[in-house]
Amino acid sequence: MKNLSIFLCVLLGFQLIDAQTDTIQLSEANLSDSHLLRFTETQRKTVLSDSVLQRNGASLSGLLNFNSLVYIKENGAGMVASPSFRGTTASQTAVIWNGININSRFLGQTDFNTVNPLGFDHLVIKPGGGSIAYGSGAIGGSVHLNNQMPFNKNTENEVLFQYGSFQNYGLNIRSRYSNEKISLNLILGRNGSDNDYDIEKLDRKNLNGQFYNQNLSVTAGYKFDSKNLLKFYGNLYDGERHFSLISPNSFKTKYHDYNTRSMIEWNGTYGNFISNLKLVHLGEEYRYYPSLEAVNYEFGKVETQWVKYDLGWRMKNAYLNLILDYNNAQAKGSAIVFAKRQTGSASLLWKQKLTSKLRYEASISQEFSEDYKAPFLYSFGIKWNATKNYEMRFNSSKNFRMPTFNDLYLPGNENLKVKPETSLQAEWGNHIQLADFHLDVLGYYNAVKDFILWVPNGSLWYPENVGEVRIYGLESQLNYTQKFGQHRLEINASYGYTVSRNEESKKQLIYVPFHQSTASVGYSWKRISSYYQFRYNGKVFTDSNNQNELKDYSVSNLGLELGLGKNRNYKIGAQVLNVWDEAYENVLNRAMPGRHYNLYIHLKFK
Repeated sequence: MKNLSIFLCVLLGFQLIDAQTDTIQLSEANLSDSHLLRFTETQRKTVLSDSVLQRNGASLSGLLNFNSLVYIKENGAGMVASPSFRGTTASQTAVIWNGININSRFLGQTDFNTVNPLGFDHLVIKPGGGSIAYGSGAIGGSVHLNNQMPFNKNTENEVLFQYGSFQNYGLNIRSRYSNEKISLNLILGRNGSDNDYDIEKLDRKNLNGQFYNQNLSVTAGYKFDSKNLLKFYGNLYDGERHFSLISPNSFKTKYHDYNTRSMIEWNGTYGNFISNLKLVHLGEEYRYYPSLEAVNYEFGKVETQWVKYDLGWRMKNAYLNLILDYNNAQAKGSAIVFAKRQTGSASLLWKQKLTSKLRYEASISQEFSEDYKAPFLYSFGIKWNATKNYEMRFNSSKNFRMPTFNDLYLPGNENLKVKPETSLQAEWGNHIQLADFHLDVLGYYNAVKDFILWVPNGSLWYPENVGEVRIYGLESQLNYTQKFGQHRLEINASYGYTVSRNEESKKQLIYVPFHQSTASVGYSWKRISSYYQFRYNGKVFTDSNNQNELKDYSVSNLGLELGLGKNRNYKIGAQVLNVWDEAYENVLNRAMPGRHYNLYIHLKFK
């Protein structure tokens, strides 16, 4: 059965995604990320609903593994997890929290195992460039973490409790209240694990892999009148991980993360003008203990203040948007005594509906920094509904990634001559709808210049711009939904092929699979629902000369859920994860768990 699943997904060229994955329209009043709503019509977006988030637990890496074509490099379950969008690197992937880029100022990326997706109302996956709206790092794609703020006269409380193998546990609580004037939302989560799974090829358990994390998200909104709305968004993440050992004789280490985010937002609607002001504070702090028995530790801390102003002008068949942005970051730690950065940007965005079937988007942006000369950015996209059943999209853009604090200021490696990476990319998408079938096929191309790479110089490593990386590929998605009586069947399918080549060496970048596919089928009848998830990753190279590789692998999950209560507000579920007990690694010498189990109870009260 496992081999048949792999064969069908690769041969037919599609990926079956979770049955609850869908693309939905979001209310502008309920969402802080206005650019995601208004200026991404010519790019593909996938919105993961709250039911998908609940089924995939408190790990962003686990969620994306089975609901996207993003490749996740994970140093063991729960350990450091780095994403790769369309053959790019983790630092070329932007993570956006309610419209704000939250990538680390030290590393320029986000560890996907330090983000609890259950702390958000929904999550959006957007492949392709987005530097005009989201700044540095939005080259390969972006992941958007959004909290909604409804004003719908509703009170609701939810509790999700999970327990499984290796003493995995999770308790997530959500409470909502709203009326015509006030909206309040509180989400609290605590998750952890002993993480002592068996490593079959080493004939031992995973050692020193235990972890815990806790997450708090708060949103509050007040409507002064029909024109003025004040919002507050807050998020706190606190987590500790003991890093798994490659060898029983290795030193036991651990890492502590503490991240805080807060934002005050003022929305004003004055006739045809829409005003949005954001005041943001981001705090990023870590401690690394190179030995559990040692008193000393390495540490780092960054404080960022951010001001972002967005002014939109609605016209009959067009929309003009001005974005002004300024942020100031200060960093200090054991590796960097002190560093600071001030950046600002000005962006102008335009979209117009030419006819009922044809519309386009065009944007320009310029960023300013005291550390580097930023490139001039632009994007252009077009969407054409040629017929009732066929839609064509085209998008082209120039994007960038600025050097991080580590790239510029690490002691012994100071190199202020490092230039930003720039990217020229284009994609062409086609969407066909026939009855209950939806097929989307697109091709993309991306040329990244001044690629930043850390290279050795004697006993030291230092960053430099090494040249150009060219990336191209194909993605396809197929969706089928059928209802008959009280039965419902949904199948979503897609497949990705990626070439990501260093133009100097003519070699594929490390940890970029040529072929990817994920699979899930969902079926429900009355109070019972079941689902099957599948992921296939082709082989990847583990060195820049393409001499060593990790073999391809496939992982599957199986789930069953029962709804109870008059309105099915109470659910109990069971999952078998890695159901075929596949022994695999997606990072060299970092084994992942074999077959394991998870039980959950989801209660909803009104």
